[in-house]
Amino acid sequence: MKIGILQTGHAPDNMLETLGDTPVFFERLLAGHDFTYQIYPVCDGVFPDSSRDCDAWLITGSKFGAYEDHDWIPPLEDLIRRIYAAGVPLVGICFGHQIIAQALGGRVEKFSGGWSVGATRYTGPEGEKVLNAWHQDQVTVLPPDAKVLAASPFCPYAALSYGPHVYTVQPHPEYGADAIDMLLRERAPGVVPPELIEAATKALDTQTTASDEAERIAAVLKGTPL
Repeated sequence: MKIGILQTGHAPDNMLETLGDTPVFFERLLAGHDFTYQIYPVCDGVFPDSSRDCDAWLITGSKFGAYEDHDWIPPLEDLIRRIYAAGVPLVGICFGHQIIAQALGGRVEKFSGGWSVGATRYTGPEGEKVLNAWHQDQVTVLPPDAKVLAASPFCPYAALSYGPHVYTVQPHPEYGADAIDMLLRERAPGVVPPELIEAATKALDTQTTASDEAERIAAVLKGTPL
């Protein structure tokens, strides 16, 4: 089964050298499911020809804001709408979660409440998730077709579904403690408030539900109805 990874950003240089670029994180997360991958770095202007070029799609995280003026964002939104209309399975992570919401009629903003970083608990109709977060932007207005599957006090729309074939999540199931530690040490200072850095650093050993999330994502990509 071929999964198209719509890459919306590259890993920071330090992470790139030690842990790999953004698509590699998802290949590791979804190992064991016999997926093959076609990478489309849409942030560099590389797009598939059709919404059916792959069996399913995954949109990655990014340093960019969904609301920012980049040449590649309008065609990505158009592709999202075509994938959705065609009923092809689609998963979005962090920026992917946000751009899907924006493309389908919601709103994304730089959240006035600040940052969410590190191990974070989310609750919803399917129980509790504990996943690593790294974001300030978030969905603030739901699209008409969205259903909320997980939330936290900081992020009320942390996981969403759209019909039976689209699933999106704001935190990063692909980020383990090593990735978060690297971001906290090299990207957070001067950007993320010190008290959040300290709290996230203390929580690096927190057991997450990333493996459960990987199974959920794999099931959606395989076409299992939500």
